[in-house]
Order: sequence, then C-alpha cells, then structure tokens
Amino acid sequence: MIHHLSIAARDPKNAAGVLAELMGGTCVPFPPNPGSFFALQLDDHGSGVEVYPAGTQLQPAGPTGGTFVRKDHRGYGSTHFALSVATDAAKVQEIAQGAGWHCFDCNRGPFHVIEVWVENETMVEILPPEYAAEYLAFTRPDRVQAAMAAAPAAAARQG
Repeated sequence: MIHHLSIAARDPKNAAGVLAELMGGTCVPFPPNPGSFFALQLDDHGSGVEVYPAGTQLQPAGPTGGTFVRKDHRGYGSTHFALSVATDAAKVQEIAQGAGWHCFDCNRGPFHVIEVWVENETMVEILPPEYAAEYLAFTRPDRVQAAMAAAPAAAARQG
C-alpha cells in the first residue's frame, strides 16, 4: 500500500487542487516544504499526493530526515503512478480538460487507464471504478507474475 507520494509542478496549488478534485478529496498546504500542497483523498488509507514546486529535490539529511532543495526544473521524467478514484471516466476527462492537461483513455491490454498529464509533464494513470476493477483482477498475486512474464514487449510505446 502506497499511502502518499510526491510530484513536482510549476503551480503546486493548482495541480494539487485538480488532483484533489479527481480524487473527490481536498487540497491543503504542506507546511514542511513551503509552497507545496497536499491533495488528500480522505479515504481510510490516508491516500494523497504531495505536490512540490518544480525543481524540488529530496536529499538525505541523516536522523532529522530528508531535506528539500530547489534546483532547476527538469520537465518530463519517468515517475508516474496509478490512482484509483470514485470519479467516473467522463468526469475525469472533463476535469483534466478543464485544467488544460493532456488526457487520454488508454487500453493497456488487461486493463484500461486514463492518462492525465499534470501540467502536461507528469503522468498519472487514473482508474475510475470500472478500470480499477480490471487492474485489480490483473494484479492478483496468483496472476500478475505469470502475466508479466508472458507479455510481449510493447514496441509501440518506445520512443
């Protein structure tokens, strides 16, 4: 169970607000890193996404814990995550489009996702209820390892 994770955005308050809307939750400031915001799903798992100012790096700082350091903004990256939401697919697309973010309904084979690109740079795979059910069926412990081992490489997704 991943309870929360962090991403960076040029406008952390707006990005966290849109993510909170997708989750049906709320957005609050994140005091440990000024200028950051926390999109809270308000579920029983404490699920959320911390959104830091673009260029923020976490660096180790010993027993006091990681420290926040600002560097140059980097643009695209490999970090992404899948987020189950109670919001239906049409509303997900409406919210993303309202934010001006790229949004694509994708078939991954054994399950579907809606790619929502936060500020058109960071991908979040949104799983409305019916997509989440497909994902969970695919990732059952008795199935996922064999399915991944048997899956062909997806050359169409290589740049």
